[in-house]
Amino acid sequence: MRTRIFDRSIRVGVTGALVAGSLLALGVSGAAAAAPCPGSSPAVLSAQIPGAALEGVTVDGQGRLYTTDLVSGRIFRVDAPGQAAVPIATVPGGAGALAWSPDGSLLVGTGANAGVLIGDLTRAASVARVDVNSGAVTPIAGGLSAANGLAVAHDGTIYATNDFGSLIGKVSPGGAVDPAWATFPSANGAALSGDNRWLYVSRTFANPGVSRISVDNPGYSESLVDLVGLETFSAPDGLTLDSRDRAIVPTDISGEVWRIDGPGQYCSLTSGLQASSVLTYGRGNSGFAAGHLYRAGFDGKIFEIPAGFDAGAQAATP
Repeated sequence: MRTRIFDRSIRVGVTGALVAGSLLALGVSGAAAAAPCPGSSPAVLSAQIPGAALEGVTVDGQGRLYTTDLVSGRIFRVDAPGQAAVPIATVPGGAGALAWSPDGSLLVGTGANAGVLIGDLTRAASVARVDVNSGAVTPIAGGLSAANGLAVAHDGTIYATNDFGSLIGKVSPGGAVDPAWATFPSANGAALSGDNRWLYVSRTFANPGVSRISVDNPGYSESLVDLVGLETFSAPDGLTLDSRDRAIVPTDISGEVWRIDGPGQYCSLTSGLQASSVLTYGRGNSGFAAGHLYRAGFDGKIFEIPAGFDAGAQAATP
């Protein structure tokens, strides 16, 4: 029978937390801490899925939260904070990032398994559409390096990242796949600016930090944060953007949630959340509501980050 530690190591091998888990095992949990943001505060537990290693997270217009488990490949729905998670679908080969298409359907990155280690060569990952009522999972685009992060533009263009590789893939609204739209080592997570001009990504392993990539010229990027010293081991992961297009970034090792206020300027909204994997804002007027910031992690837990509240922010929708 697999232990929880073994299950987590499988998940980590997919998204980059293998290094994070090794450092934690060695006692390297003290990556240098960022200065607290004004109003920073402890996180509040909202839900938990025992034994799960959560990778993707998003919220629908009714305030229901969806999250993926890399251990089982299942997609779960949590209707409101404090309620139990309900499995709604299973993704063959492993479930990764989640996002919404312009027609309102849920998208999931598939191929979230150890194969992403050579994903740039095999290009075995795909994006699928999920029927949240029936649980049907229908592939819509393949040939990607990975789909550890997904971002969807207003016109339906999909961007998919691989933190263990260098290729960022692009799927056009018509379904054409460009698996090497951009070459950007260790891009983790994906979030588009409000005007869809910039793709924001964390850099987990190669030159750790946070960048944004020009959508019109993917060969051009701007670094927002370059980590040095002990912060190099912080392992920034699946980020989101607030209503001012400021990147909000979780870290696996330091256990912080950072807000990037400008180039080289960042602070910690909360701390003590080691093994964080991804962030999202809520949507709707109830449940996981708009303006509220939520963190999912490899520990199977979902926390609200009260200091991240932003009345104008909501889960990324095209």
